Amino acid sequence: MSEVRIILPDNSVKTFPHEPSALDVALSIGPRLAKDTLGVKLNGSKEITDLRLPLKDGTKIELITTKSVEAQEVIRHSAAHIMAQAVQALWSDVKVTIGPVIENGFYYDFDSPRPFSEEDFSKIETKMQEIVDKDTPLVREEWSSAKAIETFKGLGERFKVEIIQDLKTDKVSIYHQGPWFDLCRGPHVQSTGQVKAFKLLAVAGAYWRGDEKNPMLQRLYATAFGDRKELEQHLKNLEEAKKRDHRKLGKELGLFMFHPLAPGSPFFTGKGTVIYTELQTYLRELYRNYGYNEVITPQMFDVELFKTSGHYDNYKENMFFSKVEERDFGSKPMNCPSHCLLYASEKHSYRELPMRVADFGRLHRFELSGAMHGLTRVRTFCQDDAHIFCTLDQLQTEIASFMKLLRQVYEKLGMNKFNIYLSTRPEKRIGSDELWDRAEGALAEALKSLNLPYTINEGDGAFYGPKLDIMFVDALNRPWQLGTLQVDPNLPNAFELNYTGEDNTEHRPLMLHRAILGSLERFIGVYLEHTAGHLPTWLAPVQVMILNVTDRVNSFCEELETGLRGNKVRVEFDRRSEKLNFKIREAQLQKVPYMLIIGDKEAELKKVSIRLRTGETINELSVDAAMEMILKDIKNRNLQPGKEQSI
Repeated sequence: MSEVRIILPDNSVKTFPHEPSALDVALSIGPRLAKDTLGVKLNGSKEITDLRLPLKDGTKIELITTKSVEAQEVIRHSAAHIMAQAVQALWSDVKVTIGPVIENGFYYDFDSPRPFSEEDFSKIETKMQEIVDKDTPLVREEWSSAKAIETFKGLGERFKVEIIQDLKTDKVSIYHQGPWFDLCRGPHVQSTGQVKAFKLLAVAGAYWRGDEKNPMLQRLYATAFGDRKELEQHLKNLEEAKKRDHRKLGKELGLFMFHPLAPGSPFFTGKGTVIYTELQTYLRELYRNYGYNEVITPQMFDVELFKTSGHYDNYKENMFFSKVEERDFGSKPMNCPSHCLLYASEKHSYRELPMRVADFGRLHRFELSGAMHGLTRVRTFCQDDAHIFCTLDQLQTEIASFMKLLRQVYEKLGMNKFNIYLSTRPEKRIGSDELWDRAEGALAEALKSLNLPYTINEGDGAFYGPKLDIMFVDALNRPWQLGTLQVDPNLPNAFELNYTGEDNTEHRPLMLHRAILGSLERFIGVYLEHTAGHLPTWLAPVQVMILNVTDRVNSFCEELETGLRGNKVRVEFDRRSEKLNFKIREAQLQKVPYMLIIGDKEAELKKVSIRLRTGETINELSVDAAMEMILKDIKNRNLQPGKEQSI
């Protein structure tokens, strides 16, 4: 065999007399790198390949090491095997099925004659540590499918047999760690000792392959890291996440509810509706500044609309349909087709473009019952949705305007950390490659001109065009996809949209789909968790709570309440015959930004003592000064009560 050339990320080349593994390449660079290598990416792919597999001539590689972001995926994949080995070492009658990596951890499904409990976790973790301490190498072998089926049948591992039969391949990969082995395609660490820290988290039931007709299995959830400090921080974040869970906060603060008669469809209470409408009010103010016109469009359309738009062929599994007077109708999952109808209802000149159309209409999308999760995954919602019809020459300016608007909103809300992803053409799409090339190129060029760093997210664009996805990173360092900008050259073609150009001939506009917060329901869930329910005063359902020390001051408290209401402040007067400390605690639990404490002295001097949600106090402030502080906070939409926000 002639020399095999392997291309490194800096485009330098390593040559070998045979097809090397990624580990061979790492070793040729240095023993330290080889020791830290966990896997490899090939030819720009996002998928991690096992470090043991031979590399073909001309392959461009990126080594995954213990310092790589992707390291956790390989570590957790191997930790799942270690957990399965530990379980079978403890209970020999338990059979194994699958153990995939999931977000922030992994799980393994077991066929066990006895249910696992949390009391078993320490036993399993102890046995896992024994396996890790042995630092046993993981060895990959290729078996014929026939040999694998025969071997697993002999062990009574019927689920593994079923998997191999369904694969319909001649060969399968088997990974050994000492005497224990498992069917797996990898990737895996070099030895068990590279899994430095792990923790079992939960146990649940799960049907084999998600089908209730199949046997019920025991699913053990766990996580693993290459460093114990990372694990400890993760466990702290999990505890904090439980406290911040928006479903818990929503109930405690009385913001929203769900009912089985309307699955996946939230009810917002009076308090929750305040947050909802205040967000819309803020966005409407900005829309006026940025040249948007708000419209209202129908919620149901004849399915012919969705056939024209492409949603029927590419999205119908996510839609709700009904029949009315022998006509098939669909509830709109998106506003874009109706905005195309609006645009097409009149003739347009280049002088009218860009045309920016905003819509807070309700949308409906079918989500599987098992996928729904509080406000962050629902079946009915409202987006801060807008569509921009523009010329190609206007595209860069509109993308820049979008990013300016998004940053203004995010900074106002204290959401300063976010990442930008450029999602490119998916396999299932409409439109020519030429149109896709032009749209993807325009987004990349705009980001570069704005000097905004971004990451390519291959194949994750919408079926009608590429997009920018804005991934907000919250207080617990969790990413959430909220804002988006999608360049769509295809819907204008489908609806035959035109404008008269400066040359007096017909031209086709580009269409931009954009959202800043995304689904308001989802955003409120995310933002509650980000802030732990401590909303800025302008968003708080109750902005001021008046607390009396004694009934003797009630008349003065009522005067304050009337004055605040007259200035459109959301205020409540807690006149209950309870001790002051009790009332303060109750107001703090409700995350009220301002507490006005009124005792005999305050009533006599016509002053107030302010206690902020943070615990900070301001004693004997004049009513006018207190009013000015609160109103200024609300008007400026400050992040924290009593604090000026500089943007």
